[in-house]
Amino acid sequence: MPKYKVFENISDKDTKELGDYSRVVSRLLINRGIKTKKEADIFLNPDYERDVHDPFLLLNMEKTVDRIIEAIDQGERICIYGDYDADGIPAGIILKNFFEKINHTNFFNYIPHREVEGFGLNLDAISKIKNNEASLIITVDCGITGIEEVEEANRLGIDVIITDHHLPNSKVPKAFAIINPKQKGDKYPFKDLCGAGVAYKLVQAILKKRSFDLPEGWEKWLLDMVAIATVSDMVPLVGENRALVFYGLKVLRKSKRPGLKMLLKTARVNQGKLTEDDIGFIIAPRINAASRMDSPEVALIALGSNNKEEAEEAVSRLEHMNNERKGSTAAIIKEVRKKLDSLDEVPEIIVSGNPKWRPGILGLVANTLAEEFDKPVYLWGRGDSPTIKGSFRSNQKIDTFSLTSSLPEGIFINFGGHTFAGGFELEENKVHYLAEELLKKIEEDNFFIEDIETLLDDHLRIEEINLDYFKELERVSPYGMGNPKPIFLLEKTLISDVLTFGKEGLHTKVLLREGEKTIEAIKFFDKPENFTKIPNKDERVNIVAFVENSFFMGRSNLRLRIQDIF
Repeated sequence: MPKYKVFENISDKDTKELGDYSRVVSRLLINRGIKTKKEADIFLNPDYERDVHDPFLLLNMEKTVDRIIEAIDQGERICIYGDYDADGIPAGIILKNFFEKINHTNFFNYIPHREVEGFGLNLDAISKIKNNEASLIITVDCGITGIEEVEEANRLGIDVIITDHHLPNSKVPKAFAIINPKQKGDKYPFKDLCGAGVAYKLVQAILKKRSFDLPEGWEKWLLDMVAIATVSDMVPLVGENRALVFYGLKVLRKSKRPGLKMLLKTARVNQGKLTEDDIGFIIAPRINAASRMDSPEVALIALGSNNKEEAEEAVSRLEHMNNERKGSTAAIIKEVRKKLDSLDEVPEIIVSGNPKWRPGILGLVANTLAEEFDKPVYLWGRGDSPTIKGSFRSNQKIDTFSLTSSLPEGIFINFGGHTFAGGFELEENKVHYLAEELLKKIEEDNFFIEDIETLLDDHLRIEEINLDYFKELERVSPYGMGNPKPIFLLEKTLISDVLTFGKEGLHTKVLLREGEKTIEAIKFFDKPENFTKIPNKDERVNIVAFVENSFFMGRSNLRLRIQDIF
């Protein structure tokens, strides 16, 4: 059973220090390590001028800006080389929109194919870029490990400017310049920008050096893309990131991008009420669906084009890809379940694959199966890839990265990830040994992790939940990494009904009652039997949940989102 513990009560000293704020806000701030009035004022009141740092504090920015302005003045052909995910694509759009705005039309975006080319720079792409007559490559959200590729670009007479946020290795590419707050020698005061955040700093710096006759502050209209990327890439929403997302959400709610407006309308999202949750659950999956199912350029056009007809056509394709992605993941889940049903018992580690499966969606499937069966899951496929590629996900009880690392040399071509998730690539003849080697290793060594205690923000009663209470919670938003969504414990709460809803009854709704007040609590993609305790009508249970205000179909609905019932 998961371990839950509510944060300690606020001390009298802390209460006095944060006395200007409500008990709800004070409690959340203290839980997040914010204990002084000055810290609280800064956190609760993001300020662009105060919180967004001078871009020229980034190492190599002056040199980079001078080279890009020279390329613009000379009419050089520029390639914007970006990653294919929901950070890299908005990052590419930021530079695309900037060049369009200053009427530098001699540029193009290049995004590698997820399955065929993989992440980052590759030699085939460098060759194609040379054939497209580019003399300058600007990478966004990638490039920091592309040593061989940058050498090849240099040999072909192409300058490379790398803008990235990933951790550099001990050796870095010999690029014309590298902009990365995490690189050695960089003294930028905030290290956790995402790829699009770094791209935004570049545009900021260029316009600080030369305005190109643009209105002062024009670049702030690009903050919608920064917000999408920052939330999607799950970098900490503190410091400069908090300010960028805070203002980026304001831009998103007013954005006139034709594709974005259509995407939100199609998904039935109220643009004026858009939140960070809408980015995470609506916008980001659709951006990622493009590269998982076909071509990432579709997402670039959908969000980055100012041509209404072109953007809306791309959004229609994106919606089709997202639905196809849902269908494909559901089909694979069904196929794996069928295989497992034919066994006497589910193995300690679930390993399954099919050359027809698209590697780009296997992480999503593995995550679902790991939660459902409470086992680590390794899935592989090929799709359009020349080699077998796959994903692994943990049940949060086993260090799957260490387990993967322990396999004999020669099983994998390469692999990467972190404690509970990752990806791998291997030759087809090795897939037959994967399950055997994993099961052998888990018997030999201890890869188990002790149950992690989940800290909850506070106790909560149904009678406390109203719009005024929710507005207090909103003061601490936007929520994300580094500022998690507040989660509460509702103890001994009476269930008045238990329902399932949606296609095939995949989702759970529990109606909770306290006195005369009833509130609904829901959990998507989980059936009642999947909770620690199965909820039953007229029983009292403990519920772990957060409070949300849904605007589905334009109607305000204050409700709970269940994390667990026990």
